[in-house]
Amino acid sequence: MQKIILYSSLILMFVYISACDNDYDDLNTSKVAALSIDPAYQLNNVVLNINGGGFAGGSQLIYDLGIVQQIISPNSGVLTGANYNQDNRGATQTLWQAYYRNCVRNTVDVMNQTADDPERANLYNMARILNSYVFLVLTDEYGDIPYTEAGKGYLDQNYFPTYNSQQDIYNSIISELSAASAALNPSGRIETADVLYGGDVTKWRKFANSLLFRVGMRLSKVDQSKAQQTVSAISLADLILLNEDNAMIRHDNNYQNGMGITLNGTEAANFYLTEPFVEHLKVTDDPRLSSIAVRYVGATSGPTQTPEIASFDPADQIGMPMGHDNSTIGSVATDLGLASFYDFSQVDRRRMIKLTAPYFMVSAAQTHLLLAEARHRGWITTGDAATYFETGIRLHMEQLAMVDEASAVDLADINEYISNNPFDTNIAYEQINTQYWIASFLNGPEVFANYRRSGYPVLTTNPYPGKEVDFIRRLTYPVSEGSVNEANLQVAIDRMGPDVLDTRVWWDTP
Repeated sequence: MQKIILYSSLILMFVYISACDNDYDDLNTSKVAALSIDPAYQLNNVVLNINGGGFAGGSQLIYDLGIVQQIISPNSGVLTGANYNQDNRGATQTLWQAYYRNCVRNTVDVMNQTADDPERANLYNMARILNSYVFLVLTDEYGDIPYTEAGKGYLDQNYFPTYNSQQDIYNSIISELSAASAALNPSGRIETADVLYGGDVTKWRKFANSLLFRVGMRLSKVDQSKAQQTVSAISLADLILLNEDNAMIRHDNNYQNGMGITLNGTEAANFYLTEPFVEHLKVTDDPRLSSIAVRYVGATSGPTQTPEIASFDPADQIGMPMGHDNSTIGSVATDLGLASFYDFSQVDRRRMIKLTAPYFMVSAAQTHLLLAEARHRGWITTGDAATYFETGIRLHMEQLAMVDEASAVDLADINEYISNNPFDTNIAYEQINTQYWIASFLNGPEVFANYRRSGYPVLTTNPYPGKEVDFIRRLTYPVSEGSVNEANLQVAIDRMGPDVLDTRVWWDTP
């Protein structure tokens, strides 16, 4: 009897276990978690991370905008960088980490998912365009970088990607942008979830070709034949020529401007407009100064920088001189009659760099200025260099209203400025690229790259006495690369030159 009871119990137990096993997958599968994600949302994640908080709070403010002498900090520690012309790998790595982790990983995955899906062909080509943008920024900042094998860790477990030469990367980007632009199909599926252009393939094509025009012009020092060939092949109708077509990242209270987070947060009182930038705008009576700058007159600390003492009057603006740290800038401020270094002019964080301010990747103003240079060089035959130049200035002044209504420039002031600063063929390159310097304000990687390419505006070397280099020409690689990918990193260094701030990238020839 006991055996019968025992056997019966065992049979019931096995039946119960079997039943549990049959329902195991159901019991352990979340009813609410997503099992897959539309790759369009992954591409949106790339867009939102292009000006992400870590990158904006690191290399862009600490290096790019300081190198071109637009925004600077007198403070040391984590803010050491272009203010002292010193290497700070805690800051130089932020762009690398933000782009490879949040952008490259996703663009590569989107392309992998959609490459063989005719229904998502437009999304595939949009990803190729955005991937090219991301890699252009990375290679311009660092030089030789992982490219063909980058982002493959999740796909083929390649955790030690080789470094491609910048020349090879540029050739590939030119091919990718040309092919992706041509392949976009207005009759195909429209990716309405796209946060950049709402899936409008005509605007995506203009974005791709304007970026391609930028890439071509970047070669002006190293390969003029390739540069001319690249830009001359692009139809004017396929470029961003109007502000409504600007490739810009829109921000809101949920997805905030990365640099705005930094300059409205812990670093609000630590960064200032430089003397060269402010003085250039003042001397030329540039109406953009009142749109960009604010000075908290009489401020003696960060907390005293209140709206009640804010001045937007161009006559009141005083830029911070280059070459000082927090032990010397106080006496400089005193000599200038200021209450403290907190009394210098800043970019207005309540307008120009507010949390919801857009970030402009490629703008109509930039495109027109590059067209002006290409036409002046004779690389294109359409249009007039002077007209492109004037239109570029006008478009940037009008663009400021897209950031904040309070930053809008009056039409009369625009017309007066253009009239007082006519195009002069004798100084065309300096004029065009100085305007590009202004029009690219707050896009650190682009203003840094074009300054190295053109050499304009003419800036005096940072006079800081403890500087490591006279001029910064690239960012240094992250320390982690030397730890986990040392062999491939060393190949890049052997090919390009020492991993220091003044090593030139391939297209930046002397």
